[in-house]
Amino acid sequence: MNSIDWVIGARGLLGSAVVRRLEAGSGTVFDGPRIRWATEDAEDDLRHGVRDLASLASGSRWRIFWCAGVGVTGSSQESLETEVRRFKTFLNALAALPVAFRNEGTLFVASSAGALFAGSIGAPFNETTPVHPLGAYGDAKLAIERASEQFSGETGIRCLVGRIANLYGPGQSLSKPQGLISHLCRSHVRRIPLSVYVPLDTLRDYIFVDDCASLIVDACDRLVSEPEGTYMLKLLASGRSVSVGALLGEFRRVVGRRPEIMMGSSPVASLQSRDLRMRSVVWPDLDHRATTNLSDGIARTLQGICRSSFDPA
Repeated sequence: MNSIDWVIGARGLLGSAVVRRLEAGSGTVFDGPRIRWATEDAEDDLRHGVRDLASLASGSRWRIFWCAGVGVTGSSQESLETEVRRFKTFLNALAALPVAFRNEGTLFVASSAGALFAGSIGAPFNETTPVHPLGAYGDAKLAIERASEQFSGETGIRCLVGRIANLYGPGQSLSKPQGLISHLCRSHVRRIPLSVYVPLDTLRDYIFVDDCASLIVDACDRLVSEPEGTYMLKLLASGRSVSVGALLGEFRRVVGRRPEIMMGSSPVASLQSRDLRMRSVVWPDLDHRATTNLSDGIARTLQGICRSSFDPA
């Protein structure tokens, strides 16, 4: 499908994978302004990007993929409130554009399944499961989802919110306290122990980043045929759950030696569910595809870290 696509957060783990997937297709990837997330200029940058996209895509189909956000479980209330405010600023800029432009558009918004289902019961979870965030991170994701739904209804822009399971792959930020597989790989390269703060029987659904990006783009392709103002919510997961203990065993099989871990404790552990099995019931046929198995995903993540320029000392 021909469209002009803008990926916000294109330098991050998910955003860069979405860009790769789009560049392999027939659309045009809009090289928007660099968003100065660490400064107060970020909101102006977002507004400028919206205006530039509107000028470029006049009369054409367009899609925006919101893959931004640096918040994690344990982030400060203030930083999370800033993320929500910036997202709403972006929505307001889109809403101010002419109706003819809005009618040609589709918006994807990345959300977090783990944050929204942290206190939910009755796994495996699906799109109809009541959410129960346990901390400020989950509250922020829920606020973004609700703003997206309201925005879609008011503007007519089709919107897909993707609640993403445990995303992993080469290029994941190692400065964030998230991403067990990536941190296991770094621990292996550096030969230093890694602290694990959840029980070994904790269940997680790990989805490789390129698989997730393909699923996102395919779902947005389908969303175009839905009526204006359609708001969709879909889980983006592998559909296969693995305990932390089993993950450690698979990691040992891939790298050839036992991972060095230390069981520890952390206040944020209480904000995470023990059982995060998931099964999407929205457009489930999109989930029936060849995906990266866990051992290959671990190997590719490790190769990426070995190729990266971080200082292993």
